Amino acid sequence: MGRIHGGLDGRSLGHSDYGLVCRTAADIPYPLRGGGFVKRVLVVEDDAGIQDMLRFVLEAAEFEYLGAGDIQEAYWQITDDLPDIVLLDWMLPGGSGIELLQKIRRDEATKSLPVIMLTAKVHEDNIIQGLDMGAHDYITKPFSARELIARIRGVLRSRESREGRSECSVGDLILEVDSRRVMLASKVLEIGPTEFRLLHLFMTYPERAFTRAQILDRIWGGDVYVQERTVDVHIRRLRKILEVENPSYSDLIQTVRGTGYRFSPRDLAASAHR
Repeated sequence: MGRIHGGLDGRSLGHSDYGLVCRTAADIPYPLRGGGFVKRVLVVEDDAGIQDMLRFVLEAAEFEYLGAGDIQEAYWQITDDLPDIVLLDWMLPGGSGIELLQKIRRDEATKSLPVIMLTAKVHEDNIIQGLDMGAHDYITKPFSARELIARIRGVLRSRESREGRSECSVGDLILEVDSRRVMLASKVLEIGPTEFRLLHLFMTYPERAFTRAQILDRIWGGDVYVQERTVDVHIRRLRKILEVENPSYSDLIQTVRGTGYRFSPRDLAASAHR
């Protein structure tokens, strides 16, 4: 609960397994029309008024808004939609934000996900508990919208500085994030921007099965209409690019019947240890 004050314009708003290494800080950027990228922020808050205000504030600052009203919905959002950072209330239906934070930190796939506690609990003991449980920052309500955006950007910058944004690699396959270049056995591959983003997504989340809808959302964006068959076309192109150099790497992109696709370096790692 609580309220937000101080809008962006100053006005009051009212309420490395399998031999794979991926050193990317905020994982896969979400596409933005006109070029550039925007990060996804998941707001876990049961107050609909605060949710609406945070949507306005975040979208005005060019973040992609995701919302959840309870712990179960939030965890589904985290596993399905891959947010870049979470704004987490303490008092939620079905449990506390601290319980969700502990679950996030126990899961290998989400343990490094940035989380900012955004709560009406203002006592020093609460703040210490939140930070000790793994929150990257702690903001009490009421709060300034401008300060909130600055804190979000600060946490994301800190993560990028700490983890770097250099490359992902598995075996002889290397994807360089900053230069937008892919190499296989030291040879630079001719790869289009969509295939690059697909490979980046897969290498960042090895062994994870993605539906075509999830891939569309992450690669093309939720506000662009693209048929699901388009995913299959670009997957075939990506496989062909890798197959020309080494068929073993093309096989890393597996079709998951009834679901979609996954990137699985297991077989490649197993053959390397024989």
